[in-house]
Amino acid sequence: MEMGIQMLVSAVNQEVRTIAERMNLEADAIVINQCDSFGYEEYECHGHRIRCYSLKERGVGLSRNNALMRAEAGLCMFADEDIVYETGYARQVEEVFKQHKDVDVVLFNVKVAPARRTYWNEGEKRVRWYNYGRYPAYSVAARTDALHRANVNFSLLFGGGARYSNGEDSLFLRDCLRAGLRLMASPVVIGQELERESTWFHGYTDKFFKDRGVLYHFLYGKMAAPFSLRFLFAHRGEMCRETGWREAYGLMKEGIKEGKG
Repeated sequence: MEMGIQMLVSAVNQEVRTIAERMNLEADAIVINQCDSFGYEEYECHGHRIRCYSLKERGVGLSRNNALMRAEAGLCMFADEDIVYETGYARQVEEVFKQHKDVDVVLFNVKVAPARRTYWNEGEKRVRWYNYGRYPAYSVAARTDALHRANVNFSLLFGGGARYSNGEDSLFLRDCLRAGLRLMASPVVIGQELERESTWFHGYTDKFFKDRGVLYHFLYGKMAAPFSLRFLFAHRGEMCRETGWREAYGLMKEGIKEGKG
């Protein structure tokens, strides 16, 4: 399979005819637009083929799976509608994969508002079981064939539009590691997120902590409780202002129990 890149864009109620230009896409793209109708249209933007599917089904995990199953280029990159990509990003991404022929998945830097930042790669490093949970899906570029061979998909339980608020990206990376794929973090900056109101985050509510507990059950199993404590301790200054860390921990344990079924 030749290199090449296909952008896998998850969008909600977007004007698909202008999305490629607005995002500064420098590669072919598959756009999954969650809206109130079904449809398909295709156009070119600066010589790149933009294939747009309008679907009524909701859920970011489902939209990413719909794009991934149609991906056919050597490399694919998961994208959100509110990312504007740096000029030259496609060439840089291809170069990283050419330099690291044994790597299947690379996690790149995307600039976001400080309050939303969960990671920043200062240099190249391996990504393993203990440090994969900080990366969003829009940081992910991968060898398409490796993902298809590993048969990995995004969870339909987690993420915007799903039962639990977020975490589909962490579960996806966990499954990549379990499948034996090799993951690496890169300091290359590929784009910037435009600030907007979150579709899932509504403050550090009871639901936030419970949902996080459910997620930690699926991510860490028997280690969910100590990882919950570590999470709360690391973020207590920001997350536990209104809900004390003891109460938050109790809510996370409720979520862990719910995850066990």
